[in-house]
Amino acid sequence: MTEPPNVSFESRMLVDGKLVDGEAGSFANINPANEEVLGEVADASKADMNRAIDAARRAFDETDWSTNRLLRKRCLEQLHEAIASELEELREELIREVGAPRAVTHGPQLDAPFADGLRYPARLIDTFPWETDLGDAVVSVTGVNTTRKVWHEPVGVVGAITPWNFPFEVTINKLGQALATGNTVVLKPAPDTPFNATRIGRLIAERTDIPAGVVNVVTASDHLVGEELTLSPKVDMISFTGSTTVGTRIMEKGAATMKRLFLELGGKSATIVLEDADFSTACLIGIGPLMHAGQGCAAPTRMLLPRPRYEEGVAILKGLYENIPAGDPQDPGTICGPVISAKQQSRILGYINKGVDEGATLLVGSTEAPKQFDKGFWVNPTLFTDVDNSMTIAQEEIFGPVLVVIPYEDEDDAIRIANDSVYGLAGNVMSSSLESSLRVARRLRAGFIGLNGTAGYGADTPFGGYKHSGVGRQNGLAGFSQYTEIKSVAFPAD
Repeated sequence: MTEPPNVSFESRMLVDGKLVDGEAGSFANINPANEEVLGEVADASKADMNRAIDAARRAFDETDWSTNRLLRKRCLEQLHEAIASELEELREELIREVGAPRAVTHGPQLDAPFADGLRYPARLIDTFPWETDLGDAVVSVTGVNTTRKVWHEPVGVVGAITPWNFPFEVTINKLGQALATGNTVVLKPAPDTPFNATRIGRLIAERTDIPAGVVNVVTASDHLVGEELTLSPKVDMISFTGSTTVGTRIMEKGAATMKRLFLELGGKSATIVLEDADFSTACLIGIGPLMHAGQGCAAPTRMLLPRPRYEEGVAILKGLYENIPAGDPQDPGTICGPVISAKQQSRILGYINKGVDEGATLLVGSTEAPKQFDKGFWVNPTLFTDVDNSMTIAQEEIFGPVLVVIPYEDEDDAIRIANDSVYGLAGNVMSSSLESSLRVARRLRAGFIGLNGTAGYGADTPFGGYKHSGVGRQNGLAGFSQYTEIKSVAFPAD
């Protein structure tokens, strides 16, 4: 494999404005491509987490962060500039701790979210309707001529829990919107990928005017340390991106303290290729599950092909999958790198074996790990055909480089199959007719639809799902607003 350049990792957490070690010691961060230890990172105890929660509570209750919009805007701009100064080092860090292919860091893994993840919400500070005037009216219950206003105010302390697959992308979008709206934050990154978060913590401490306690970064090997955020009555909101299973647990545990929730969860996104599509280009979207080894909640992991052209589409996909191997994430030509851990590798291979057992055709790939790698956590690009939508591999989120191809009879059948899922995060429609694509898109029960190879990704675009894919939206005005409470105010008119 390519020898990576040197990177300086930050081992310390940020708690109450100070970079500190963990009460539970430290734990190793592993490079998933070669299983080398990148370094040690602070391992927090539950007591550490509660100190961070207390710091965030004080910062919200006792400073002017929640009301000082000029300060918030300046601090977000400072943080953007601080990250920009270390952007290339951060890129190398993501390649090594996430196993993210270098090519993907130039898109959704780093460059795309960095461009506007902080700057868009900073701009919204100036234009968001913090106060809306409903006008004067004689209110029937009092008979008094009354001035009525609606105020948007921050929710309070936000527990931000982030995943390992796109850690910087998720972190920067949570921080940008939560901070711009005046909240304080306790950030709990995934233990598999902590260094990008501790880097941000160091930059906040050293390069911005963000007051102590406004942002805390707590790293821990024990997932139950993060659950303190869900249980604590001092935390007002949980902003979580991850699996539906964990999201359900957060909803259950947070109910006792009536937590506000943003949950961006799993997906099993379908691509419908309509019969009038140019298959030579439409089927190219089938490589979507290979990007970053399929470790994306919105990955288009089900492809629906019309039965009259099914074999034609399968032949194109077979050629693609046979010519895109898993490879070194340092190589600029790689799109399919390693998966994050041995546990995840075993889980994916289990699904592949399940697909074979249930009668699907394993057209490309293997039920075993690739033989060409001595170390690391790898899965071959895998293509299943002759799949029925009731099969496990068509219903459950695999989170690996696996595409299942399903035939359909007509447009209604395609929409029925696409919607026959507990998930509803994303989807795609491929057609030579925009009118046809839009007609199908309106009938899909999913929150993020791309037509003819496009994707509406951006800091100004709401992202999230229907059904078991979550509650709320990341980004856009919808995402910004969810970090606010609404207060109606009335007083006698002049």
